Amino acid sequence: MNEKLKTADSHFAFGENWASYAHLIDQSRLAKAREGLVRLLGEDGLRDKTVLDIGCGSGLHAVAAQALGARRVLGVDIDRSSVATSRQVFARMGTEAQCSAQECSVFELENAGLGQFDVVYSWGVLHHTGAMHEALEKAAGMTAPGGTFVFALYRKTKLCWLWKVEKRWYAKASPTAQRMMQRLYIGMMRLAYWLLGRDFKAHLRSYKEQRGMDFEHDVHDWLGGYPYESISPAEVAALMGKLGFDPVRSFTRPGGWAVFGSGCDEFVFRRS
Repeated sequence: MNEKLKTADSHFAFGENWASYAHLIDQSRLAKAREGLVRLLGEDGLRDKTVLDIGCGSGLHAVAAQALGARRVLGVDIDRSSVATSRQVFARMGTEAQCSAQECSVFELENAGLGQFDVVYSWGVLHHTGAMHEALEKAAGMTAPGGTFVFALYRKTKLCWLWKVEKRWYAKASPTAQRMMQRLYIGMMRLAYWLLGRDFKAHLRSYKEQRGMDFEHDVHDWLGGYPYESISPAEVAALMGKLGFDPVRSFTRPGGWAVFGSGCDEFVFRRS
């Protein structure tokens, strides 16, 4: 594996985006993050559990896991800005005793002396590592026997090749060029909604309902998320079976063309 993939220099600056988003985190966004975790794990799926949040970003979901009864939550991220932001959010939310964060690549977890965890969580992260299949194996290895591995990955679509080219360009583009691309993307989406007779403003108003996220920050994340890979649910099932995991539940979306982005399929597996 390319050793550069273990450093943040080879990746889009996700940490800067999360640092900006973190200022928006409030109790309502935390409530939506909790709902997202309950949807995946159930009301008591995190109670008294140890949790590893791989690619902790802003720290929002680590705090949400703690609020749902997790005994200890460790967030890890390759981006030191994300680690710093998560620690700030933990302090602001008063969860420093149960939540911590440290800088670490998913490819170095097994050598970091962290042990294994009851729940390993990685939402929308492993497809940005540059070696998704290996990253999945490394993350799965952090799951204790009988434990749960929860993750979300971009769905494979017919336009993945185009988005890979776009993301490679966007990640290296100037801030001015990035803002122009954002306006173009949002403008085209707005036009598509109008042509289909759908309410784009209603889509924006409801966006926070999706795990407590923010539309504009997610647009920047989507357009710049490089490295970029995608995978089908069948491929996920085959790989996880080889790793000794049984399916618990999944939430998948149609493949097809996905003109405005593929979105993530969500998976919950239990280690045999």
